[in-house]
Amino acid sequence: MPKNYTYDDAGVNRKQRIESKKNLKNLQETYIHSQFDGLMRLPYGNIFAIGKDTFLDLVIEGVGTKVLIAELAQKYDTIGIDAVAMAVNDVIRSGARPLAIADNIHAQASEPKLVNAWLRGIIEGAHQSECPVTGGETGDVGEIIKGIAENAGFDMVVASVGKVERDQIITGEGIKPDDPIVGLESNGVHSNGITLVRKILFRQWGGTYLPNEVPEGLNKEVALEVLEPTKIYVKPLLKLTSEVKVKAAVHITGDAFTKFNNLTSFSPGIGFNFDNFKPQPIFSLIQKTAAELGYTITDEEMFKTFNMGWGFGIIVDKNDTDDAIRVLDRDGMNPEQIGKVTNNERVVEIKYQNKRMILN
Repeated sequence: MPKNYTYDDAGVNRKQRIESKKNLKNLQETYIHSQFDGLMRLPYGNIFAIGKDTFLDLVIEGVGTKVLIAELAQKYDTIGIDAVAMAVNDVIRSGARPLAIADNIHAQASEPKLVNAWLRGIIEGAHQSECPVTGGETGDVGEIIKGIAENAGFDMVVASVGKVERDQIITGEGIKPDDPIVGLESNGVHSNGITLVRKILFRQWGGTYLPNEVPEGLNKEVALEVLEPTKIYVKPLLKLTSEVKVKAAVHITGDAFTKFNNLTSFSPGIGFNFDNFKPQPIFSLIQKTAAELGYTITDEEMFKTFNMGWGFGIIVDKNDTDDAIRVLDRDGMNPEQIGKVTNNERVVEIKYQNKRMILN
């Protein structure tokens, strides 16, 4: 009987992460220092006032163990796109326009050619998000950072700050049953669930493939498929908010489709039903390869870990569905309605390949 293989088995303890995040409430004691006493809580973080009706959204994000895939493939010029994407895609959830980016790279050694490649990715991400890189730091911390390639270990973090006016804030409020959920296409696994991907797909970590192999179903080397940069949704999302009222914006990253439950604190009594998925071949390869190794990665685990083809989700009023899809389609996002809001409170239901699942 194959053993179920989960994100926990790969080394990421979900329950511990949830428990650790409870400590974040301790940060509330710092809110007394808000200059205008204008900190606003939103579904995926807080924004803070810098004037009567003007707010800033500050986000800091990393790319996690995707840097190890870059080392394995010895390809370093796209990982910076991921770092920028993880930050700016989070900033726009509030409706904020990213104003600036700052990077922090901790390196085993700041070898000039490597630094040049890392920065090329960050610059490309900045261009895609129309946001300048106004500062950053590269630190040589070899005793802390050690990767899998000699003198090439690194960790990459990017922060972004955005600005939004009060009347443009995406609050997560006013969501009601039958509101549509519109998905924006992903580029593959993006930058989440990589620990699980590594340990199933790559021989380096006990999996199956060498980085330059092309498994059946893929049209490129497996390492390059996993390295496909996270899509940046800044321009299409902000264009949409200028034409259609967006009730909620969800960056489908860690914890995947369970992230939608954050919205229930702002629109009580709702749940979510998803029934339209077109995942890229990499996702079925993960499950197939796990089975060949004697494991089972359930569909439920996939939908709690990966974006399954939709990197961003928005919720609008039912009457605005066609307009939202039209605007997003103009920007090449290949948008589709992927589900709808229900009245089953905090229930995330997935219908996929004639199977019905409830994500817990």
